[in-house]
Amino acid sequence: MKRIIYTIALLAMGCSAPKEYHFTENDITLIPKPVQLELQQGAFVFDKNTTFVVPDSLQGVVQLLTDKLQTAAGLTLKVQSQAAEKGSVRFEVDKQIAREGYSLTSNKEGVHIKASTKSGFIYAVETLRQLLPKEIESTKRVQADWVIPAVHIKDAPQYAWRGLMLDEARHFFGKAYVLKTLDRMAMLKLNVFQWHLIDNEGWRIEIKKYPKLTEVGAWRVNQEDKHWEERTPNAPDAVKADHSNAYGGYYTQEDIKEIVAYAAARGITIVPEVEMPAHSMSSIAAYPELSCHKRPIAVPSGSVWPNVDNYCAGQEETFTFLEDVMREVMALFPSKYIHVGGDEADRSEWEKCPKCQARMKTEGLKNTAELQTYFIKRMQQFLRANGRTLVGWDEILEGGMPSDVVVMNWRGIRNAQKAVAQGNPMVLTSDTYINRYQGLPQYEPEANGGHVTLSKVYHYNLEREKLTDEQHKHILGSQANLWAEFIATPEHSEYMLFPRLFAFAEVVWTPVEQKDWKDFVRRVKAQMQRLDVMGVKYATSMYQVVPTLEEKDGKVLLTLSSELPDADIRYAFDGTPIEQGQRYTAPIAMSGNTICKAAVFVEGKPNVVSKDTIVFHKAAGKPVQCEPEADKKYQGRGPHTLTNVVRGTKNFQDGQWLGWLFKDATITIDMQTPTEVSKVIVGAMRKHNDAIFLPTHISVAVSTDGKTFTTVADQEFPYQQKGVSRLANFSLEFTPVQTRYIKVTVKNLGKNPNGGDAWLFLDEILVF
Repeated sequence: MKRIIYTIALLAMGCSAPKEYHFTENDITLIPKPVQLELQQGAFVFDKNTTFVVPDSLQGVVQLLTDKLQTAAGLTLKVQSQAAEKGSVRFEVDKQIAREGYSLTSNKEGVHIKASTKSGFIYAVETLRQLLPKEIESTKRVQADWVIPAVHIKDAPQYAWRGLMLDEARHFFGKAYVLKTLDRMAMLKLNVFQWHLIDNEGWRIEIKKYPKLTEVGAWRVNQEDKHWEERTPNAPDAVKADHSNAYGGYYTQEDIKEIVAYAAARGITIVPEVEMPAHSMSSIAAYPELSCHKRPIAVPSGSVWPNVDNYCAGQEETFTFLEDVMREVMALFPSKYIHVGGDEADRSEWEKCPKCQARMKTEGLKNTAELQTYFIKRMQQFLRANGRTLVGWDEILEGGMPSDVVVMNWRGIRNAQKAVAQGNPMVLTSDTYINRYQGLPQYEPEANGGHVTLSKVYHYNLEREKLTDEQHKHILGSQANLWAEFIATPEHSEYMLFPRLFAFAEVVWTPVEQKDWKDFVRRVKAQMQRLDVMGVKYATSMYQVVPTLEEKDGKVLLTLSSELPDADIRYAFDGTPIEQGQRYTAPIAMSGNTICKAAVFVEGKPNVVSKDTIVFHKAAGKPVQCEPEADKKYQGRGPHTLTNVVRGTKNFQDGQWLGWLFKDATITIDMQTPTEVSKVIVGAMRKHNDAIFLPTHISVAVSTDGKTFTTVADQEFPYQQKGVSRLANFSLEFTPVQTRYIKVTVKNLGKNPNGGDAWLFLDEILVF
């Protein structure tokens, strides 16, 4: 690595002795990575004589940095519009630079920043922030050398929409956390904050014309001691008048104004989300007359499915209410975009509602699907008449939408392809759900399932391989979504955001050809130290070691891997301490039950220690046939996944699960030679939120010839409507028998009581 050495004379306390600073390219840890950066000779030191030379209209931008220098460094720096001599940070408007772009040049004489817009200057200031020592983030006075290396940067984003969605309807975090989140977004040059303020479980924004929305809709019975999916329904009058038994909260309109202004000062647009026609139980609890059934309901404390309690589409009162709400929302949020949700509506109430049926007849609508399209289009026309643009989840496409409506895909690339084919602007989100697990689930806090690692986020390329160049012109950008069903605290929210938000920021800012995973990891490690100063609780999941077992040539091999490039992985078995473990260099042959520990070593010390119990059984590595085949979406690593000794995790996308949609599964294992067996264990998963249900019946049959089978075990397992997501082992014991073939039949629930899919997931058939 090229090393640049230079000397700066610092005059302090009457001492003129020079101090040397040594910078290399490794000292540049900017995220997102700039489009162009040249490390040059020299440096600039911020001291009490430093002056910011800024046009009057941009002086608010400078405050983002001067406040931090005041707090952390004790420097009260001048901001003026007139030119200064040496030692200044100078802003210059240059209309030739792209709208959100900037250039930044620093040397021992000063810093020169050029941009054409306020946002460009904001991003340049955020770059300065990251060039300064990490201590700049301190909330207390600290000692540090406030020096930045000499650099020349030219930079601009590749996408206009660089967003983060925060769900505060399910759990309410409060103003202080939102302001912190906005500041962290600004540091990463993210510019859209979608604020999910309304859902079944809470209404979080004051609407003066309808005070019950917050008096009633913002509060639910406190069941925070129960799992989200096990919370019981509430009576309409269950919340006490003094809220002593309640969970909730909301933002006043004054709070909203403060937060919007704070975001705007950092170049961030807040897009409010007001859900309709579904996900609306909190408003219907406040005003039951907005529903088809008119009966009192409660704000639910946890999981709701299906979304039956929706706004009545047949009555004018519904649209009067929503337009009134939107007028107050638009007065608070200057954003061009207003998000209306539009997803997951169960229309069964509309089928029975005389007013909805009358509306369909009057408007010439064939079915309730077209009625939903009418509903969304009507709100779209209202918003357009008020100078705003409607945004919705991809369900709004089902009846067609005007070409100016912005669509967010959450159900895969096909919906994005459909949107752009119609000419709609698109924000891609389906692969950036950061409420999913980022590491091995057994070492992570509760998440919504799925697996979105730091590496997976970083290598997301906004589906360039699945969209033509012409289609990609309709892509506004992308957004990281953080749903909060299982996220009850700001600390847990931070853990889910970081470091994945680093990766996402680079995805939407930095050109694909500039990205480098190894270099990114280097910068993330440095930025984690900055997060330490900021007091952010972040995940260290990238240090986890992932064990994989597979059968090859009659041997069971253990492979250890990590997201980190060139990781120093060490392992130990049973009682051996990990500190005395061996360095991993190649797959390890396994032959019996053992406890395996593994860790990435950093500077000679273990980071996160993974610990797994490997249980061998008589069917390990034996051939397997499945009838019918597992669904093509969930086939693990093939049928042999069911006898590969590897147990699946709570992440049903970890490659160790086979899934059957609505269908039963019959698994036949060839033991290859006559073998005495007396017990079969079937590994399954329950995750009702993802329509994954436990088996309702399992039978075991044996055969010596593979043709004639005799049942040796048969057991029913009653369906439980409420239940925590969990991994389950179903053990069936029987009188010992000699057999070659074992047939295990596992029954799917078959019909989802709440409507929708019914999945059966199996990970291993253990034979003893």
